[in-house]
Amino acid sequence: MAHLFHLVRRFLGSLRPGGPPAGDDAWAKASLLPGEQALWARMSGADRRHAVGVARRTADELGPAASRAVLAAALLHDVGKVEAGYGPWRRSIATVLGMVMGHGRVERWRFGRGPLARAGRYLCHDEIGAALLVEAGSDPLTVGWAREHHMPSSRWTVPEPVGAALKLADDD
Repeated sequence: MAHLFHLVRRFLGSLRPGGPPAGDDAWAKASLLPGEQALWARMSGADRRHAVGVARRTADELGPAASRAVLAAALLHDVGKVEAGYGPWRRSIATVLGMVMGHGRVERWRFGRGPLARAGRYLCHDEIGAALLVEAGSDPLTVGWAREHHMPSSRWTVPEPVGAALKLADDD
């Protein structure tokens, strides 16, 4: 039930146009490498607003342990969603479709063409985002969190306290 509440809050928040306030945007960019900044610019305004919130909560939780790579992980964990090009309504439909059809089935769709391929890319944003971050020259921790942020903690490669803080901040 908490996951459903989180999804509804994210959906409603995504309906508001625009990105984060200028000060938050500048703060975020200061934590990103040049290649990461290019990916940040491709993200939707709603995703960037959400990401700033995740990064701020992570920084508050970890204090000095919130390194640049950790903040970049918080800011860019959902960057793979850019490859689907979906807005809030289609994201919602794809999410429900993934719940009904199962992740394994929709994962195969991403390599095709058409609406199902886009839904597959959206639902595989974790793997796609990790690949984009590797191309951008990101730190292994940043790449790892993009790939692992939907996995159970037993499968994380990031340090457990960092992963726990990132997960808690993302699930707000």
